Amino acid sequence: MIAVFDTVLIANRGEIACRIIDTLRSLGVRSVAVYSDADAGARHVRMADVSVRLGPAAASESYLSSGRIIAAALATGAQAIHPGYGFLAENAAFASACEAAGIVFIGPSVEALTIMGDKISAKAQVSLRNVPVVPGVAEPGLSNEELAAAAVQLGFPILIKPSAGGGGKGMHLVREQHELDEALAAARREAASSFGDDTLFIERFVQNPRHIEVQVLADNAGNTVHLGERECSLQRRHQKVIEEAPSPLLDAAARARIGRAAVDTALSVGYRGAGTVEFIVSADAPDEFFFMEMNTRLQVEHPVTEMVTGRDLVEWQLRVAAGESLDFDQNDVVLTGHAIEARIYAEDPQHGFLPTGGTVGALTQPSGAGIRVDSALIAGLTISSDYDPMLAKVIAWGPDRAGALQRLQSALDDTVTLGVTNNVEFLKLLLADDDVVAGRLDTELIERHFESFEFHGVAPDDFAVGALILHARAWADAGAGVWNTLNGWRIGRPAPAIYRLDGGGDAPVVVEILGTPSDARVSVGGTSFLGAVSLGCGSARVTLDGITTTSRFVEVGSVLHLSRAGVTWAVADTGFVRARGGASGETPHLRSPMPGAIVAVYARDGDVVEAGSPVLSIEAMKMEHVLRAPVSGSLSLRVEVGMQVAADEVVASIITEVPMTPETPTSTATPTSTEAPADTETQADTETERQS
Repeated sequence: MIAVFDTVLIANRGEIACRIIDTLRSLGVRSVAVYSDADAGARHVRMADVSVRLGPAAASESYLSSGRIIAAALATGAQAIHPGYGFLAENAAFASACEAAGIVFIGPSVEALTIMGDKISAKAQVSLRNVPVVPGVAEPGLSNEELAAAAVQLGFPILIKPSAGGGGKGMHLVREQHELDEALAAARREAASSFGDDTLFIERFVQNPRHIEVQVLADNAGNTVHLGERECSLQRRHQKVIEEAPSPLLDAAARARIGRAAVDTALSVGYRGAGTVEFIVSADAPDEFFFMEMNTRLQVEHPVTEMVTGRDLVEWQLRVAAGESLDFDQNDVVLTGHAIEARIYAEDPQHGFLPTGGTVGALTQPSGAGIRVDSALIAGLTISSDYDPMLAKVIAWGPDRAGALQRLQSALDDTVTLGVTNNVEFLKLLLADDDVVAGRLDTELIERHFESFEFHGVAPDDFAVGALILHARAWADAGAGVWNTLNGWRIGRPAPAIYRLDGGGDAPVVVEILGTPSDARVSVGGTSFLGAVSLGCGSARVTLDGITTTSRFVEVGSVLHLSRAGVTWAVADTGFVRARGGASGETPHLRSPMPGAIVAVYARDGDVVEAGSPVLSIEAMKMEHVLRAPVSGSLSLRVEVGMQVAADEVVASIITEVPMTPETPTSTATPTSTEAPADTETQADTETERQS
């Protein structure tokens, strides 16, 4: 047991809460979980020794309520609070409140949190120790007009960043001057909403940027070491997707230099505990690096550092917070092998990475030598839109980078999460990309390469498998008796059983089945199969034209989610196709792509809008999405700012028969805070991490 602490409260949720509980359990420390109403059945609640309800699903009334969290700690006898990451992890006021209540905050000092929590003051602080910083304009209180003038002087492209918070929220890359006003307005709104502080600054955008971060660890006596670097360049919309340690870019000399700069950064604020110093490095000049910010907390990607150093960072956070000193120095830090982490999100990569959600109906998580899974997933868990969409992390270690990549690919093949659309197939395609395999990384690689990724889609044999499973279930439900069987028998020619399936394409697919589940002829468009199916519990053994495979499946409403040979897909037993607009007189509907809240409206009811113009913004899972008009016409608006909407709910319609004349007024409305799903644009991402 750690000296001083016998009970620790985790002020967080999801996979990080589960991971912290694992270490507490190994040390014999009693764990206290907190939860909102949305997380009452969550895995971290079940794992902890004690759990305390905080309040409703809204983070402001639960995970961001410092008063309720401290009250829970006092009520359960917790001597310390571990904040995890996100939420209150870098909140200096929360750390002060813990101190005032006599509770240890497992993290750095209030002074370090305050200085490094403001990116403007952080840049000034590290500059005093000659740590290079990205050129830019970082002064508090600058207006949009002043920032715009500075951006023109600095030259494009530039990055707009919020001074508070992180995770890519409020960060915007502006390549041309005409994009600046809209980006500044959106960044202000997102920063204020996420962090309660809309202060912005700008930086020059480093061309061909690579995101390198260094893990530091310090005790109360000032002993400070770095535990090597992590490469976090594979990002989409400033959100990390794949992380690895060590970086394939740096050699031993560069590693030592950037590590020394990270240690100097920590020393500049008398840092204690675990922290991460983030740098931007041009792929064209790997010997040059620039300080971006310091994360005064544990990082999502900390497992890759743990796997190559063999040191438990959560354990050391606890030991340092309890007053212990480091029992090793820089010479004792050895990096062995290579580790790569893939983040699994509840999102749909083929539809703009929109957050999804749903209920986990079937779950398989990989295991084996060199494989680690940090996860909050359990079968039956409902994934809501209230929080960050990250579900789990799969981490693989190998003796070298190639071995780690191979193990991670195999582990993702063994990862099945049915019932919730996720990004696993995208991760596999990304890891197989030639440049990724070769280590030629930068923060814009995903944006450049995404269109070349060949997603599996739903092929004719997939529709056949889905229809055969539905047919077998219908056959079983029909009961015995000649008049109940679904074999299509009648006087004359047999009649096929018809299944109209929507696989996410432009139109539903009609599948016809003649015969029994054990002896069927299946027709999908112009393709025919001889098929048979045998159902198990959540699985089906399907034979098509003599080839037998096993598929796992789960039915959620009218949607059948399937997984076979490492590939997942879904088909809906419905003919519904969303309207996309077109000819005069049609009324295309703008539907919410996910459950969320309306945060901005850009046009008034009755305004004439042009195709592609923004109509409104919806926020879900800490992400803001702009929904644009699919066609030109008169806007019929059905929502207002602050309203909660459901997935697929019609939020507006475009009446295309209205004549577009010069006399017709067009909207000049400013945001007060949908479009067809194909036109959804994601503006920014979550609380978890950030990019360059």
